[in-house]
Amino acid sequence: MSQDICVVVPTIREYECMRAYFENAREHGFDLDRLFVLLVTEDFCDTEAMEAMLEDEGVAGAVYDGSAREEWFERRGLESYTHLIPAASHAQTSFGLLYMWANPRFERGVFIDDDTLPHDEWDFFGRHLDNLDYEGELESVRSDERWVNVLYQNAEKHGLYPRGYPYSAMDESVETQTRPVENVVASQGLWTNVPDLDAVRILMDGDLEGQAQTRTEKSDFTGDFVADVGQYLTVCSMNLAFEREVIPAFYQLPMDDNEWDVGRFDDIWSGVFLKRAADLLDGEVLTGYPLCEHNKAPRPTFDDLNNEVPGLELNEHVWEVVDDAGADATTWTEAAETMADALADGDFADWNNGAFLNHCGEYWRDWLACLDDIEAGAEAEAVSVAADD
Repeated sequence: MSQDICVVVPTIREYECMRAYFENAREHGFDLDRLFVLLVTEDFCDTEAMEAMLEDEGVAGAVYDGSAREEWFERRGLESYTHLIPAASHAQTSFGLLYMWANPRFERGVFIDDDTLPHDEWDFFGRHLDNLDYEGELESVRSDERWVNVLYQNAEKHGLYPRGYPYSAMDESVETQTRPVENVVASQGLWTNVPDLDAVRILMDGDLEGQAQTRTEKSDFTGDFVADVGQYLTVCSMNLAFEREVIPAFYQLPMDDNEWDVGRFDDIWSGVFLKRAADLLDGEVLTGYPLCEHNKAPRPTFDDLNNEVPGLELNEHVWEVVDDAGADATTWTEAAETMADALADGDFADWNNGAFLNHCGEYWRDWLACLDDIEAGAEAEAVSVAADD
């Protein structure tokens, strides 16, 4: 079972954090030969040092800066799709999804942010894979606002809501029950130390350095759960594993690199789409363990605020736009097509920067076309190889 997992790490700074993840794997007996580590970076970064780190660790992988990504598209005749990957944006994780799609051996993907570290008590990769394979009873959460706060387990103490949680859904009433779970398509691990908050909530917490005065600890988390059918939740890509099949509905969108200056909602909105598609296809997004330690570097909170403000009103409504889409979908691609159409063809003129949602829908359509062309290229290559044999 060689290299069946693609680990995607967007990084411009702390790529050395991956050594801790590899050491965690060794300590827990996880087979590192199963991993292919894709470091997604920029032209101004030291790609040779990144490659040397992977070689030193004995882990298979590749480093793709902006130039290498352009060459990747060109080699496959996909030059018309380079716009799908925004410049200088965390949403470049979408390149990792395309890379996976072009390499069928990758059955599962893992997203890791470079400002995180694994908790020693969990086999990081092993626990995520166990979560994806999980079948059994699990706590299911719902609220009267149709949104689940992924930090609900100790919210009475810390009062936190994660980045992307709609302000209109706060002060919700939470209900939990136990129910059978048998088709987990994504495993979202949560985070200790610096919570994943948006800039407004960080400012309200009295922090001007982009972090938060209130921190989370292991004791704030009491186990795994799923959001009930018809409920939404925030999905953060700093600690996430997923099945290959979700890729059509998991596009991270053209954040930051757009005329509306909307940023910071790539994983949040893709999580909304993922949950809608999962509900349609009887899938589950399991949230909880393994935890990671989030060591967000200090930066002006107002920088994040400037990036988030253009999309704040849209974030209140994106889930409503796709909530009725895809009722007849039987595949992840069909679910994605209907949600892309809902965005591309919708009238959002009453919302600030509403046209950005139309822009996202058009890009999502291009994303699906790109996936089709990648598949067609792979099939043509397979036929050619068979003919040569």
